[in-house]
Amino acid sequence: MNRITGLFNIKYPIVQAGMLWASGWRLASAAANSGCLGLIGAGSMYPDVLREHIQKCKEATSNPFGVNIPLLYPQIDEIMNMIVKEGVKIVFVSAGNPKTWTPFLKDHGITVVHVVGSVKFAQKAHDAGVDAIVAEGFEAGGHNAREETTTMCLVPMVRQITNLPLIAAGGIGSGRAMLAAMALGAEGVQIGTRFVTSVEASSHEAFKQSVIHSGEGDTVLTLKKLTPVRILKNEFYHKVQEAEDRGAGIDELKQILGRARAKKGMFEGDLQEGELEIGQVAAAIREIKPVSKIVNEIMEEFHKAKKEIAALDIPE
Repeated sequence: MNRITGLFNIKYPIVQAGMLWASGWRLASAAANSGCLGLIGAGSMYPDVLREHIQKCKEATSNPFGVNIPLLYPQIDEIMNMIVKEGVKIVFVSAGNPKTWTPFLKDHGITVVHVVGSVKFAQKAHDAGVDAIVAEGFEAGGHNAREETTTMCLVPMVRQITNLPLIAAGGIGSGRAMLAAMALGAEGVQIGTRFVTSVEASSHEAFKQSVIHSGEGDTVLTLKKLTPVRILKNEFYHKVQEAEDRGAGIDELKQILGRARAKKGMFEGDLQEGELEIGQVAAAIREIKPVSKIVNEIMEEFHKAKKEIAALDIPE
């Protein structure tokens, strides 16, 4: 048992990321039942909807699961109090100051994990007293740090400044990548993109198909003047790119972005005008599979790669 499996009481040191419009109770419970930590993504849910997903997840699994909460959520007070009332035991937080809610959550016996994209915010999370840190490189889909630090660089740098349990994220979708992350100092991994294309993900079938048919270079980090986000290239992206190339300001970019752009693409399946948040590792995914099969394949590859590394004849 390593520190991540021990902290969450799970079989494998794998966290299914909490993602907009993809990680509802079906995905979270399937991940939990497969030996991982499943996360419900609260960022795309109103409080009543989140409560329903938590209750359904409890019915669908007896294994641990958690909730991912972006701290910029407009109804954050209501969400946090509901989390406590519903008896959620694990909360991943991101996109905000870890000092704001960590004491409140820990006072209620909740394990707190903060997702960071830089060493600076990893230090802030450490100082705030979180139980573990997710170091997410800019290969990851969705919202990203402005530093654009890759997972391979970020994980060892975060390991240097904290002895907390460390989870690597960004560009990880296979057993070999999982092993590599651990060689860099992580004790577990958080996987998003690979689970977006699972049978149980609530993302639209058309979006899943666009992911498995994407290739190298088809994702891009954009909207850096607002909040950097990695998406698939489409008509919406080209509108943003044209505006940025001619020096459009924040107000114009906000107008182009509009409202519910991610829902339009990822949940409703508008592949041209929607915001299609996904990571670089999408280029390596070619099939939609059940979560259980994805997890089994990851672990089989992990152990195979581990044996191959151990067999290398490299002198000390």
